[in-house]
Amino acid sequence: MTVNLLQTISEKNNGMIRWKKLFFFCFGLFIASSFAMKWMEPDLVYAGNPISIFGLELFYPSEKIEQIFRGMDEKVAVILSYHLHFDYIFMAGCYPGIASLCMMAREKTARGIFKNILWGAALLQTLAWAFDIAENHYLLKWMDQPQIGDSFTVYHFFVFSKWILALSGVVLAGSILLFSGYRSLQKNANS
Repeated sequence: MTVNLLQTISEKNNGMIRWKKLFFFCFGLFIASSFAMKWMEPDLVYAGNPISIFGLELFYPSEKIEQIFRGMDEKVAVILSYHLHFDYIFMAGCYPGIASLCMMAREKTARGIFKNILWGAALLQTLAWAFDIAENHYLLKWMDQPQIGDSFTVYHFFVFSKWILALSGVVLAGSILLFSGYRSLQKNANS
């Protein structure tokens, strides 16, 4: 009985260590690509105004995106293309990182329902990643042919869905990990 318990604890710790290693690797990709993209942003200018990546994703109407893509000069187009390609590296850090965060939280919880929810949240990060890839595909396509048309609704579905899935995974896993850490600190303080 004791041997089985020790083996179970050891397997659980090994699982947690693997997820932590993946998380920190992904975090490194996330930080490195974020710095690279942030470094490019001052050069993303159209008509004397900065082009906001969040604006392209969430806030600009299709007419403004078409206007920007039609009117930006070659240098800005190249930088925006680089930015969108660096976003693929960012994605490789972001979504697997969120999934590993969900799996670390899953290791910390004892309730079956939370384990299943966290497992689902981790799996849904692959869908969020696919939506982000689709989003970049649309932006790169519109840069080459700035005629958005009816595809703007589908584009926004991908954008909003990506954000909802990613933020839900972070908030859910982060809350459980914070609560678990707080509970461990209290337990250690009381003993």
